[in-house]
Amino acid sequence: MNNIYRNLTIAAGCTLLLAACSKDRLVVDPVNEFLSSNYYQTEVQVASALIGVYDPIGWSMAYGQWISPTMMGEIRSDNDNAGGDPSNNDQPGWQELDDFTNTNSNVVLHPIYRKGYIGISRANALLDLTEIESDAVTSYKAQAQWLRAYYHFELFRHFGPIPVVNQSLTPEDMNLERGTLSEVMQQIVSDCEAALPHLPLLAPSGQEGRVTQGAAYALMGKAYLYWADLKGDDPALFQSAADAFQSIVDLGAYQLQDDMQELFIFDNRNTSESVFEIQHNPLWSSDWGWFEGVDGNGMIQLCGVRGLCAEHPDYEAGWGFMSVTEGLGNHFLDDDTFRRDVAILSEDELAQQLADAGVSCDPIIDMTQNNPVDYTGYWQEKYPNLKAFAGTNVNGGNEHLTKAQNTHVFRYADVLLMLAEALHRGSGDDGTAQMYIDIVRERAAGPGDNTGNFRSAATVMAEEGWSLQDLIWYERRAELACEGDRWYDLVRSGRAEASLFAGDGDKEANFGPEDLWLPIALEETQIASGLTTYPDDALFN
Repeated sequence: MNNIYRNLTIAAGCTLLLAACSKDRLVVDPVNEFLSSNYYQTEVQVASALIGVYDPIGWSMAYGQWISPTMMGEIRSDNDNAGGDPSNNDQPGWQELDDFTNTNSNVVLHPIYRKGYIGISRANALLDLTEIESDAVTSYKAQAQWLRAYYHFELFRHFGPIPVVNQSLTPEDMNLERGTLSEVMQQIVSDCEAALPHLPLLAPSGQEGRVTQGAAYALMGKAYLYWADLKGDDPALFQSAADAFQSIVDLGAYQLQDDMQELFIFDNRNTSESVFEIQHNPLWSSDWGWFEGVDGNGMIQLCGVRGLCAEHPDYEAGWGFMSVTEGLGNHFLDDDTFRRDVAILSEDELAQQLADAGVSCDPIIDMTQNNPVDYTGYWQEKYPNLKAFAGTNVNGGNEHLTKAQNTHVFRYADVLLMLAEALHRGSGDDGTAQMYIDIVRERAAGPGDNTGNFRSAATVMAEEGWSLQDLIWYERRAELACEGDRWYDLVRSGRAEASLFAGDGDKEANFGPEDLWLPIALEETQIASGLTTYPDDALFN
């Protein structure tokens, strides 16, 4: 495009040397290019634009930074610490976010914020500028509406009430202000409701990762859940959440994977438990020159076991981020070892795996490569850095950026636990809530039929002295460990406080009420003077 403009300038200059010309002769339509004003004219164009709307959802890296929401939901919490190299300053932005020392100039914040609003802008362009009508276009618009809702929800989870942007902006619209909790959540719910009638029950074969009815109900339900929690435990909103999650159950399209471990095998994608998952693939030749073009899952190499000996039969050494805390390692009940081992890898397990393979190495972990402040001898295992990724980047690209295990956004076990919570805190139907928890607990005991061989919700509450709400919190942390929900669960339920980080000197000492939400980056508040760095309490209504 720059070459076209350059050539036009040269041509115009030469003409002026020879003769006078009128202004209308210098008005030249763009050649071989599309602008927003002349795009969205065919189904093919709208379909291509929709791919652009989906694109940011898969960014685990952007603008020179790692921005995985999975990492944020874990590292900010009591589940994981930043980790990295021995300097305790590897990826400084993430170290600040881990230790609650970040300010609004933290280098990770602006890429996260930009990612969300780029997605929203692309969705709005498709919705505002598409005038043709067909069944296919109606489906494309519905998917764009859901994506707009999803980007708003993710921005909210990071920054609190943010500006609601439901139409294309002009330069005059730059001075945005934060909306209220209710305005943000109502926009999310409304977009999901509008999209629902035009979405399929399941994504067509070959189009896995597209939005479905289940994804719309899940996002709507989760929005209601956060809305209810942050609006003073509103029972009516909890019941609305329960209704949305119950609709997923009633669809009859999902079931738990029998072996939970199989959910986290990189080539076992879009299972019957997957309500929505972000697609990653190794076929694009991703490299360090274009972070937003990385189609692999960037956190896999970043969060692999640092300093692991080369002899291990299955795992490649990684860069040691998302270091699991002892608190998470000790969270699991004595009869919950299968679920613990799905989520967490220990040095003892590494030694056993080496022995089983008939190989040995000493040391198994080179401690000189690890962050001594965050090291615990535990690592996340749901996004493992496997040697089996080698050679999957058949079209080239950096081997560390083309590792392509999908990211779960909503899976059926999560839906059942959110449904149980919403029932308990809404209508108070505790019997049904416990029934759904038992479905999750039965699978957590291991592959096969565990009927009669696991402790039911009622038994756990009686033997552990827990309330049903205690059990729900336990189950969410255990079931979703290392998947990125922990911090957001703590914040929306009012449980994020310094005492969670007892024994972690930096986190415990530095945490304050302002750390519940990330500050909006200085780059944004300098442009929009009405945009506050942190959300005011008055916005949570």
